[in-house]
Amino acid sequence: MQFMWADTLEALERAHLLRLIVWGAASILAGTALFAWLKMRARQSPLLTHFAFQCAGWGVAEMLLGFIMLMRVAPRDLSGATRLDRLLWLSIGLDGGYVIAGLLVAVVGWRLARSGAALGAGVGMIVQGMALALLDLVLAAQISR
Repeated sequence: MQFMWADTLEALERAHLLRLIVWGAASILAGTALFAWLKMRARQSPLLTHFAFQCAGWGVAEMLLGFIMLMRVAPRDLSGATRLDRLLWLSIGLDGGYVIAGLLVAVVGWRLARSGAALGAGVGMIVQGMALALLDLVLAAQISR
């Protein structure tokens, strides 16, 4: 990794956390809107209900984590930048794990129980895991330049 000035790295980290907060807010909005639509139409859809729950729940966690981490952003020296890079790649691996876990929940729930709830929850996990991986990969690409 080439040396990056501390202020540039700090700005990239702040932008990443702001994107995470925006994604979290969008997830909360989407999940809440889907819940409201289901209630207004008096529809019973376990698939959509559990997908909406995943969106809203992950969104809350993402926003909280983003705000907490944003308050702790500070200029980093070389060892701090290295820790950030390693933590970022660990996070990308965990994001892939969320996708795999969501796939397992969806496939096993559908194949064993024909559960729309499991399918909705699994698809929600896949969407969130892929979005988090994309956000993390964007930061990783910016850091490695």
